[in-house]
Amino acid sequence: MVRVKEALVVTPSEPTPNTVLPLSALDSQLFLRFTIEYLLVYRPGPGLDRSSTPARLKSALAKALVPYYPFAGRVRARSDGPGLEVVCRAQGVVFVEAFSERYTVHDFQKAPKTVTQWRKLLSLYVTDVLKGSPILVLQLTWLADGGAAVGIGINHCLCDGIGSAEFLNYFSDLASGKCVGGDPKPKPVWERELLKAERRRKEGNSETMRHHLEFTRVPDLCGFMNRVTSCLKPTCIVFDERRIHALKTATGVGEASYTSFEVVAAHVWRSWARALGFPKNQTLKLLFSVNVRKRVRPGLPEGYYGNAFVLGCAQSSAWELGERGVGFGYCLFLPVTGERGSVKVMVAVPTAAVDNFHRFMRESHL
Repeated sequence: MVRVKEALVVTPSEPTPNTVLPLSALDSQLFLRFTIEYLLVYRPGPGLDRSSTPARLKSALAKALVPYYPFAGRVRARSDGPGLEVVCRAQGVVFVEAFSERYTVHDFQKAPKTVTQWRKLLSLYVTDVLKGSPILVLQLTWLADGGAAVGIGINHCLCDGIGSAEFLNYFSDLASGKCVGGDPKPKPVWERELLKAERRRKEGNSETMRHHLEFTRVPDLCGFMNRVTSCLKPTCIVFDERRIHALKTATGVGEASYTSFEVVAAHVWRSWARALGFPKNQTLKLLFSVNVRKRVRPGLPEGYYGNAFVLGCAQSSAWELGERGVGFGYCLFLPVTGERGSVKVMVAVPTAAVDNFHRFMRESHL
């Protein structure tokens, strides 16, 4: 289905610092030791020339790795204490060019049939981000209709979604010719010492952790992990402005009381829980990222591309979530092309629960 033509290492186009950079306490968290994955799909057009595009992408990548030189390094555990660090020796990133005789642009306008169907569009799958693996992998796959798919994998220890987007925007500007030899805007800022962990006194730690629900385990009353990770089927549903308005109205406390994110996330969470039929007393959590760049004091400088988010957490029993709704108290949200104010919700649920999930999602009450 996908055939690799070439795989090579791209290094910075100019000399970069030979150094070891410590990562922050937020960067070093255990749950971030995986790869952020992106899939960008491009329709056939004059700019997609199979003879020149690969060279243009490799050149842009090499140039982007100069101001963003840590991306060309390798992440490892620190030897002098807890936490992680980046060894910057211009080791480089991986570029892959591949071809698919089956996929077309149209295939990506709907959810895949399985959670692994598109795996070959990022052929180098990094299972351990601390064992000398490249921080960045980029794969250009030519599609059967003349379009192209660009799969990107970035070590989450180095940056969050905002930071990776700033790097990718700069790379895109270089590749498209919008930025010819110019510096990235905003200018990349490392300064991970700004989020250095403070030593906590031994006393009071347990009390502190009790108030951090996002990190505490809950009793598993039903083989939870097997239930929510087995035989997953991707699905997606579009919420237009009318449906989002109906969800806000259904809270019963005024439309202005909740944001669109709050009502859609809550509705997805509740529908997911009802579809899977958890025991009434099973505790469930909804985790989501909260950007803290402007919330810490002093605020982080513009261009800071490290992990700068904390986890927000909502917690409820399955009964409260299903019967009382969310007004008392893993999905992806995407914009919809040409429909401002609409949102596409993509989520993977067990195959046996897909029909029930869609039925509950069609309801407009909370």
